Amino acid sequence: MDLLRRKVIEEGIVLGQGVLKVDSFLNHQMDPILMREIGREFTRRFAGEEITKVLTIESSGIAPGIMTALELDVPLIFARKQKSLTLTEDIYVEKVYSFTKKESNEITVSKKFIAPGERVLIVDDFLANGEAAFGLARIVEQAGGSVAGIGIVIEKSFQPGYRLLQEAGYRVESLVRIASLTDGQIAFVEDDEVLPG
Repeated sequence: MDLLRRKVIEEGIVLGQGVLKVDSFLNHQMDPILMREIGREFTRRFAGEEITKVLTIESSGIAPGIMTALELDVPLIFARKQKSLTLTEDIYVEKVYSFTKKESNEITVSKKFIAPGERVLIVDDFLANGEAAFGLARIVEQAGGSVAGIGIVIEKSFQPGYRLLQEAGYRVESLVRIASLTDGQIAFVEDDEVLPG
């Protein structure tokens, strides 16, 4: 996705230790035109999957998730990381570890929003080790639904998440794949390149 790749090149900042800062367009300030194009691209890639819901995790997944749901004409659900006074029972709970924040969170989704037989597309901003995607997938499966696919805005291909999700049988579509963040430089995976691991 050329627009996204240009944004990563022009505005992404390598913070070292495998961390890419993209807060100027994805996870603090958001570029609505880019978000719309991300939604359209995920819709194109997952055409024919009979998706009934889009599921993401707060907060950085909400913008690409809502634009994808808008294009698909289905509801968006976001898993909460923060405890809510109104969401205390009849919930699915999964523990996920955040590579970037170096912390574990319990994520929750109300049971009333995912029904058995639902075809759910998971959308998230980053893929590193796959923890968030696996947690969301477990929630879908607990509900009796199926994961139609996993759409990732930026994949860090030098970490094992993509491989682990594929080995578990999930279809993963990443819009941009980062090969390395070494010496402050962003290197992309080329379309035909296969990384070890």
